[in-house]
Amino acid sequence: MAGFLQQVVEGLGAGAIYAGLALALVLIYQFTGIVNFAQGELAMFSTYVAWQCVAAGLPFWAALALTLAVSFAGGMLIERIVIRPVEGAPELTLVIVTVGLFIFVNAAAGWIWTFLIKDFPNPFPRGALEVGGVSVGFSTLGVLGVVALVMGLLYLLFQHTRIGLGMRAVAANPDSARLVGIRVGRTLAIGWGLAATVGAVSGVLVAPLLFLEPNMMGGVLIYAFAAATLGGFDSPAGAVVGGVIVGVAETLAGAYVPAIGSDLKIGVPLAIILGVLLVRPRGLFGRAVVERA
Repeated sequence: MAGFLQQVVEGLGAGAIYAGLALALVLIYQFTGIVNFAQGELAMFSTYVAWQCVAAGLPFWAALALTLAVSFAGGMLIERIVIRPVEGAPELTLVIVTVGLFIFVNAAAGWIWTFLIKDFPNPFPRGALEVGGVSVGFSTLGVLGVVALVMGLLYLLFQHTRIGLGMRAVAANPDSARLVGIRVGRTLAIGWGLAATVGAVSGVLVAPLLFLEPNMMGGVLIYAFAAATLGGFDSPAGAVVGGVIVGVAETLAGAYVPAIGSDLKIGVPLAIILGVLLVRPRGLFGRAVVERA
């Protein structure tokens, strides 16, 4: 039993990281209807910014604060320069634009920082707590705490601020929001900035577990897509729940299904995506689309 619980704890830590990137995907989709295939690369680029700040001598948390500010500004800039010109275009056009952004950001990171592997500092102390024979690492607790903090801040923003009210109005009906005086373009830019910031948190959390290099978020993005698909692309809370479920399922499958093991764990999120699309395309917490005739 202790071994099973240990696997669950490890899955929770991984799932929290997937949830962070899935939350960024959901934020952009909720406000613009765009599935951003470049979200992982934007998180990777932000992680490099944090690494550069630490390498320049800034304390980790100061470097993180500066990185989040840069990420927010960068997300708004991308929305203004790359996304707004194709606003309202066919879905295939939007997919091609985000894939092109994926390639560009990946190449830019390799050009600036090279494709050599780099170490990224872990902000959390080493060691673990022993609870009932189960070892809970301080790193895992830190990751869970950061994701919970991000969720709490987003809840306060959306539910208790004027900006959040405007963002919810734009997400519900951009045309009606524009009629009541809400600056839809600025609100969409803020949404992209928030998504880039949340994605940056995910990248900074995953980098100490992997090696920092331009392709590090490729696998994480697949898990994040599975989490967003499972929870529902129009539900931020569902993205977090989906991330946790995907993380635990992947860990348990790798530990207890011999045919999967550690080599085929990447098949777990793909199976989840396929299963959800076949059984419940809206996801666990997704809302049905109702259109007035």
